[in-house]
Amino acid sequence: MSTQAGRIEAIYITPVSEQPMVALDSVNAITGCGLEGDRYCIDEPGEKSFENLTLIEQAAYDHLAAIDLELPANALRRNLLTSGIELNPLLGKEFTIGDVRCLGTELAEPCNYIQGRTLPGVLKAMVGRGGLRCQILEGGLISVGDRVEEALGSPDA
Repeated sequence: MSTQAGRIEAIYITPVSEQPMVALDSVNAITGCGLEGDRYCIDEPGEKSFENLTLIEQAAYDHLAAIDLELPANALRRNLLTSGIELNPLLGKEFTIGDVRCLGTELAEPCNYIQGRTLPGVLKAMVGRGGLRCQILEGGLISVGDRVEEALGSPDA
């Protein structure tokens, strides 16, 4: 059984693509739809439900800083910044963020869009560190400081 638990360090949303990500203390996660007020929040659950929410580890930003590519914590355009838990192993598993239940659906690999918005070399440096896309299975309030942990009963938990 996994005992690894992490923490939400920051929350970011933006209502419009291409606009800066805005930091929040808390946000409402809507089942199957996304984060209230975010550009990727959909009207109702459907085929895009698998990418309601994105997470990234603080360790990814630490890695960039270690190779002289320091960026602000909202630069990679993920919704939640985490610490203390590895996200890639949550692919295909259920986990909780406070009382919100999620399913890791896809690794959020870096793309040319992010490269164009940041610094030369970021794309290559972020391979395997780009975060995790998730589906919100059971919504609720997510706040800075909430615990992130694999759900009991999840495969390999």
